[in-house]
Amino acid sequence: MKFVSLSVTGEDIDEILRDISKAVLDRLGEHADFALVFPSSHFASRAEDLVSNLKSAIGARVMLGCTGEGVIGPAHEIEDQPAVAVVAALLPGVDVMPFDIPKAALINVALNPPLLRKHYAPPVDTRFLVMLADPFSAPMDGVLNAFNQEYENVPIIGGMASGARQPGETVLMVNDRVIREGLVGVSFVGPIQADIIVSQGCRPVGPVFEVTESKNNVIDSLGGESPLLRIQSMLDEMDDEDRDLLRNGLFIGRAIDSGKESLGRGDFLIRGVLGVDSRTGAIAVSDVIDAGERVQFHLRDADTAREDLEMMLSPHALFGEPSGAFLFSCNGRGTRLYEEPDGDINAIRGFFSGLDLAGFFCAGEIGPIGGKNFLHGHTASLALIRPAAPDPRPR
Repeated sequence: MKFVSLSVTGEDIDEILRDISKAVLDRLGEHADFALVFPSSHFASRAEDLVSNLKSAIGARVMLGCTGEGVIGPAHEIEDQPAVAVVAALLPGVDVMPFDIPKAALINVALNPPLLRKHYAPPVDTRFLVMLADPFSAPMDGVLNAFNQEYENVPIIGGMASGARQPGETVLMVNDRVIREGLVGVSFVGPIQADIIVSQGCRPVGPVFEVTESKNNVIDSLGGESPLLRIQSMLDEMDDEDRDLLRNGLFIGRAIDSGKESLGRGDFLIRGVLGVDSRTGAIAVSDVIDAGERVQFHLRDADTAREDLEMMLSPHALFGEPSGAFLFSCNGRGTRLYEEPDGDINAIRGFFSGLDLAGFFCAGEIGPIGGKNFLHGHTASLALIRPAAPDPRPR
């Protein structure tokens, strides 16, 4: 298993293609089995030419990608300038199987999860999926719920294309095809392993509460008291530093497994607190939370985001340098979160200095928490790719 990655800046497509072709072929020595490509949205109007030429330049048997408002290479996060990021790989013994699901099918699947099997059926020994989707047409919360129900043991990593201002401007790529709606993806089958990190960049504050009354996305009672009273009590006990962090917003984590006795950072799905009803004390959140679930408030800032990512990377360093990696980072990270550029890349390179990696800044990131796949915001979703023993399950 061998990876190569690079990012190229500039507006000259021919020059970009030459640089990519030379780097990939020189380092791999042959055509790649798979390539993940991310042109910045500056190239969206020339997508058809770019995609067909990229496929030829890289020579990949399977190519997947999308446009992003910013792209991420192995050493730098490139924001607000034209660029293309690529990671390509030789994957001996691994089957890489592309697919796409159109908008109309996704809408039906989100409403009726068993319909997913009519539109997509991954091999039973699929190790993981990479999926990229159009934010205007793909109801990803419902779609991921369908994948969780129908293919519950298949982890998914990916993101929502970004940079488009209106429907029809998104560019999704699968091989030499450009698709403007729906989703595209690939399944990986065989001796390949993806260690997936979803860094939500938050830390918990206050106690864990049981939701005692709620309706849809409105929580009316936490442990028998109004959420507003719970927040006010929490504020009274906060130090000045945590009060300052509230300027970045208050978040709530819902436990993936509310029956788990001890809950830590990796056990919560982070969602935003949208507002407070001062009359009733209820809060609105960016998810549907049912009575009986357990929740905990969270805070976020640059230091917390960096610390959270480093904490999640640390145990993986025990297994040595991965062969390669895919990174899907929120478009609210980068210099919108960190004071200096390359915040997430620098954290990753602190553990894996020579890692071949590419990705982009997403309008929503896909990754598993607690064994289920979700659409996130403000996260860094990272797949560390390594060889693995062949799956013993029969095909």
